[in-house]
Amino acid sequence: MADHQEASVTLPSDPLSVAAARRYVAEVLSSWGLPEDADTADTVRLIVSELATNSVQHTFGQSPTFTVDMRLEREEWLRVGVTDSHPRWPRRLPAAVQQDNGRGMVIIRWLAAEAGGRLSVSPTEDGGKTVWIALPWQPVGAPAAGAARGC
Repeated sequence: MADHQEASVTLPSDPLSVAAARRYVAEVLSSWGLPEDADTADTVRLIVSELATNSVQHTFGQSPTFTVDMRLEREEWLRVGVTDSHPRWPRRLPAAVQQDNGRGMVIIRWLAAEAGGRLSVSPTEDGGKTVWIALPWQPVGAPAAGAARGC
């Protein structure tokens, strides 16, 4: 496998695009050798679902598209980012608001940390942002992060 691999897709900012983003990520991960039923694949699909949903719901029509970028760096780190052109960065909502929604970033941060990764946000040149997750790459046949700890 190459030292560095990349894949990217831009989709309309529409609720139907969330499933398309999830399918795209699953296909890329599979082509990079990660089985569909691997824990890391499940985690990445869920995180991308949450990030894409946030992009669609919280840009208030001000970002007509969102982009999913994937990078496999030296077969050590998988980085996945969702970019939109809305200037507002994600934030945790007050507890009272979190009754019915507002948990997406909490879920994403927890999933990334549980898999040994991290979450970050970076600005784009057009005034938008990319929300990134970075996860250790789980090669085929390696135990999942939780399994290694006996969880």
